[in-house]
Amino acid sequence: MLDHVFLFAFPFVLLACFLLYWSGARHSYARREPSPTGDPAAFDWHFFVPCRDEEAVVAETTARLRSRFPASHVWVIDDASDDRTGPIVSGIAEHDPHVHLVTRRRPHARTGKGAALNAAYDALGEHLPPEADRSRIIVCVVDADGRLDPDALPFAAGPEAFGDTNTGGVQIGVRMRNVEDPRPLPGRGRLTNAYARLLIRMQDAEFAVSNTGMQLLRRRTDSVGLGGNGQFTRLSALDRIADAERRPWQHNALLEDYELGLQMRLAGYRVTHIADTWVSQEALPHTRRFLTQRTRWAQGNITCVRYAARIVGSRHYGAKGVLESLYTFLQPVAHLTTLLMTVVLAALVLAGGGVLLAAWPIALAFAVVSIVPFVLWGPVYRAEYAPDRSRLTGLLWGLALWLYAYHLFVVSTRGFVRLLRGRTGWAKTRRNAETSHSGPVATES
Repeated sequence: MLDHVFLFAFPFVLLACFLLYWSGARHSYARREPSPTGDPAAFDWHFFVPCRDEEAVVAETTARLRSRFPASHVWVIDDASDDRTGPIVSGIAEHDPHVHLVTRRRPHARTGKGAALNAAYDALGEHLPPEADRSRIIVCVVDADGRLDPDALPFAAGPEAFGDTNTGGVQIGVRMRNVEDPRPLPGRGRLTNAYARLLIRMQDAEFAVSNTGMQLLRRRTDSVGLGGNGQFTRLSALDRIADAERRPWQHNALLEDYELGLQMRLAGYRVTHIADTWVSQEALPHTRRFLTQRTRWAQGNITCVRYAARIVGSRHYGAKGVLESLYTFLQPVAHLTTLLMTVVLAALVLAGGGVLLAAWPIALAFAVVSIVPFVLWGPVYRAEYAPDRSRLTGLLWGLALWLYAYHLFVVSTRGFVRLLRGRTGWAKTRRNAETSHSGPVATES
């Protein structure tokens, strides 16, 4: 009997934690204030663009960064590409002194995005004169398919961002630019393309409202996480982390972006999020590529648990920041635990657990309360990002977000299995323009 009580009680504890976190994120999103802008000319801007087999997008991305931000420098890191990424960028650099190619070669290449960014950090250090004021030099990481909002630099230079000398990192919003693509999978059937469009829409909604709410909550708890696209950092802060850790980005980390944010906070720097500007990227219409990407994120999240003791003992983290960070670290564990307990409960019911079967009203209420938070994001997303769509569509998107969230159970399980098998390699997600024969995409170890 006590075992049955525990089986029922534990899911409710997890649900209570989720609802508390969701409430904080939703409140932070609803009460957000516009961020003030500053003068970009007060800083020097350097874009790091890590590339591995990116010939399909690298020329356009480089040209767009140079045209939108003509005073900036673009550092393209060719991580031992098998395609023409290196020659394409080399040709651009011959005619533009603000474009730099950082070439990495095997066997030292292809060991993760963090290692590639460290190579650009070293190259930038060699490029700068000794008298350079490194506190006014800002590094921005942009994915090879990333498109930065033209107003991003004024927001990043604002008084709530790098205008505050204690700010070491700024993360901006992320959007999916192919969200209105009517045929994301050319040559495939109607049903397959309808599914692909919905998968893309869910990724856009996830980042536009759900993740933004989470980051705005983290602003209140002083535990904002940096992302891999649209990540701004102050060079002097990177220097300080490099002095302590031998390198700014963790060499073979699966979440080198989020870990950099942790290192920033542990070093005493402020990290913040700006929701008023964005970087866009292509959402993934392929389930397999999507799950590969999210498995890497889940596995990287699990490995961040090693920071728990440092965060708990750090004078730079308050109680709210500690709780938020621990909650984030333990999300994959919570997903796996919930999955296992669901299987156990189902087995007990099938085995004739009359007590459990009689508790179906409680189980129904539990299900409803679990679903509603996801559904409520749908109308918010529709109102702000697709006002031309009907209210019913917004509600259906909310229901789809609930179903979409079940991928977390899959990727958390896969992440744990990979860890148990000792597989810690960094897998690069294929671009939509890449074919299935574009060369190797993962290094497994």
